[in-house]
Amino acid sequence: MPLPKRAKRAEPSSDEERYSSDDESYSSDSDDSDDASEELDTVQADFAFYDPKPGDFHGVKLLLKTYLDSKPWDLTGFVDLILEQTTVGTVVKIADDEEDGEGNGADGSSTGGNDDLFGLISVLNLGRHSEHRCMKDLKDYLLAVCGDKDTKKKLKQMLGDKAPDVGLLVCRRFVNFPYELVPKMYESLFDEVSWATEDEPTQELRDSFRFKQYLMVARVLERKTPAKQKAKNSTEEDEPIIYPKLEDEIFRELSSWSFTFPIRSEQSAQQEMKNYKEMGLVMAVKAEAIPKFRKKLEDLLSE
Repeated sequence: MPLPKRAKRAEPSSDEERYSSDDESYSSDSDDSDDASEELDTVQADFAFYDPKPGDFHGVKLLLKTYLDSKPWDLTGFVDLILEQTTVGTVVKIADDEEDGEGNGADGSSTGGNDDLFGLISVLNLGRHSEHRCMKDLKDYLLAVCGDKDTKKKLKQMLGDKAPDVGLLVCRRFVNFPYELVPKMYESLFDEVSWATEDEPTQELRDSFRFKQYLMVARVLERKTPAKQKAKNSTEEDEPIIYPKLEDEIFRELSSWSFTFPIRSEQSAQQEMKNYKEMGLVMAVKAEAIPKFRKKLEDLLSE
């Protein structure tokens, strides 16, 4: 069994796994490039995986700010559930200088502050937490945005009678997150789920991680104009759907069912995105499909 997350670092093993932010590094092509004040060095950072801690509250809340679009809901309670579950779940931060990688903050969190939190992955049992206000808000929201009658029936079953066997998989990260770390995030999560079925202190807790299905809430970009009526600025290469998180395309391909719904998103300032609208995406994936997902994700990264 690999070392537990608390004892390992997400240190890069090659230059390809070292992160450089495009927002913080560039080279100037102007004639004034000799001006030292305009010359910036490439910023490189090592990332590490950590167990969620109370000190991560604001960083996690920021990542989840638009999880249910603009709907008022108990986001604070949702963040608390994620942070309380330390055996299954990971936050990704700039690596500490501390050798053990655990930090020594007074609240038990890593020494990195909330500003250093770049990614989050976790899974919550819908049945175990069904009485929490945030879960009730989540269920009401998903049922309200599902327009298809047959799909809503399946969703209602997942949120109701089948909830104890369903894991709500949450993966959020900033757009400049190094994609090379994404397979490691999922590997860490699914390994921890497997370990939890054996290592949790009570049978009830062990059983709560024996998921049969996973439910995911994500986002995609859909082309506004149909393929046969392409907009003026559109090109032949325009995709009907763009997945900001590439792994969501794999999840959707493997899903038992899925549906999209409109959300209140701001219009993209990027010219190439003018012909697209942001949509919410809900997917149900059977647990038995996860090994295939992990393989496809690895293959996608190696292309």
